Amino acid sequence: MRLDCTPAVARALQAAQAWARLGRTPTVEPRHLLYGLLAEGQGRAAVALRKAGLKASWDWPTLHALGENSEAAAELPWSAQTAAILEVARDLAAEPTLSSEFLLLAILQEDSELRSELARHGLQFEQLQADLRASLGPPLRLDEPLHLTDPREYLDTARLLDASANRAREALRVLEDYARFVLDDALLCAELKRLRHDLTDALGLIDGWPELGLTARDTEHDVGTRLSTPQESSRVGLTHVVVANSKRLQEALRSLEEFGKLHGPELGRRFEQLRYRCYTLERSLLAGNDARQRLADACLYLLVSGSGCVAALDWTIHEAIAGGVQIVQLREKHLSDRELLERARKVRLWTRQAGALFIVNDRPDIARLAEADGVHLGQDDLPVREARRILGPGPMIGVSTHNLEQLRQAVLDGATYVGVGPTFPSGTKEFETFAGLDFVRQAAAATSLPAFVLGGISPRTLPAALEAGARRVAVSQAICQADDPRAAAAELRRLLEQAAAQPRTTQGSKP
Repeated sequence: MRLDCTPAVARALQAAQAWARLGRTPTVEPRHLLYGLLAEGQGRAAVALRKAGLKASWDWPTLHALGENSEAAAELPWSAQTAAILEVARDLAAEPTLSSEFLLLAILQEDSELRSELARHGLQFEQLQADLRASLGPPLRLDEPLHLTDPREYLDTARLLDASANRAREALRVLEDYARFVLDDALLCAELKRLRHDLTDALGLIDGWPELGLTARDTEHDVGTRLSTPQESSRVGLTHVVVANSKRLQEALRSLEEFGKLHGPELGRRFEQLRYRCYTLERSLLAGNDARQRLADACLYLLVSGSGCVAALDWTIHEAIAGGVQIVQLREKHLSDRELLERARKVRLWTRQAGALFIVNDRPDIARLAEADGVHLGQDDLPVREARRILGPGPMIGVSTHNLEQLRQAVLDGATYVGVGPTFPSGTKEFETFAGLDFVRQAAAATSLPAFVLGGISPRTLPAALEAGARRVAVSQAICQADDPRAAAAELRRLLEQAAAQPRTTQGSKP
C-alpha cells in the first residue's frame, strides 16, 4: 500500500517492519505500528500518550531494543487489521498527507485489545482524542467550494466561452434584424430579443464574467480567423441568410453548453434550454416564410357548410370562387365520418377545378384522405404537432386564436396561418365572448404570419375591421346566404384590395 505521509510516519512504518521481524511474525500487526510511532521516545505520539495519562509502567518500546532489526530488509506484508487501520487513518486525515496523530488515533480506535491494555496503565482515550483534535485545530471552512484548477485550462475555457458567446449574439442580432426589417414581425422580433437577453443572463452565472472573457480573448492569435470556405463568403438570398445564422446560433449554443458544464451543471442546462428555443424559432422563421409566400395574395377565405348555404353547395362554392374567394373551408359539424369524407372529396374536386385552396375544419384525418390543402384547428382541437404527424410536412395548418398568448403559441407551434377573432356577432356560430377589434389591432401589430379576421364579417362590418388593421378575412353567412354569392364575394374582395393598396398605419411602431 502506497501512502503519502509525513517523515515521522514514514520512519514509523519502517520501524514497524523491524518490530515485526523482531517478533518473528509473518505480518505487520497494529502493535508494531504503535511501537514504530513510539520508538523515538520524544515524538508527537509519545508526548500525546503521556499527556493523556499513559504511565511508565507500560513497557515502552525503544530503538535500542530493535538492534540490527532496524536495518533495511525484505518488507513483510500488512495484516488485514493493519491495512484497515491505515485506511481509517487516511480517512480521518481527510487530506493528502498522513500525519502521526491520525495514525495513533486510528490504531487505538480500531484495536480494542491494545486500547484496553494502555487503559490499564492509565491512558484516558477520550482525553487523547480531544487533545489530538484540539492540536490539529478546527477544519478550514470556506464560504464557497475551493476549486484549484490549472490556470491555463481555466483561461482556455474562458476563451472558448467568449468566442461562442460572441457568435451566438451576432447570429441572434442577424435573425432579429431580419424579423424586424424584413418580416416586420413584432412577435418574432420580441422572441429573439428575449433569447438574446436570456443568453446574457446565463453568461452572468460565470464568476467574473464578462471581464473574464475579455481577459482570455486573443483574436490576433486565433487561427480560425484565417480559415474560411467559399460558402461562407456568399449568400444567395434572404432565406439563405436566415438558415446560415440559425445554424450558427445553434452550434454556438452547443459549444457554450458543453464547455459551460465545466463551470457547473446549471450553466450547461441554461444553454441547453436556449438551444431548444432556437430550434423552435428557426422553424417559425422559415416555415412562416413558406406560409407567407404560399398565401401572399390570399385575402378572402370562405367558411362553408351544406346547411349554411341557401343554394346548392357546389353552385355556391363555384360562384364564390368566381367572385374572388381564394380559400374554401368545409365546416361540417353534424355529418358522419363517411358522409364527411364523401363531401370533402367533392369539395376538393370543385376547388381544384376552380383553382382555390381547400381546407377541412377540425379533422386532419379527413383532410389527408380527401387530399385537402390543409386543416383548420380550434383551441380545443388537436395540437398543431399532432395534426402535423397525420398530415405530413406539406399541408397547411391554421389555428383559431382569441388572444395574444394563443397567437404567440400558434406561431411557435408552427401554424401556417391564424384565425383572429371572433370580432363581431355571427349568424352561423354563437360565442360567449368576443376578442373584438382590439385583438385585431394587436394581431396586426404582432405578427406577419397570414392572419384571417373572422366572426361576423360582412360588407357592413368589414370597414371597421380594415381600419383596425385587418387585411385578410374569413366569411361565411355574407356569401353563403347571399342571393348572388359571386357579387357578394366580389364586393368583399374589392374592399380588401382597396385597403391593401393603402399604407397601413394602425400597427404602431416596431421594436
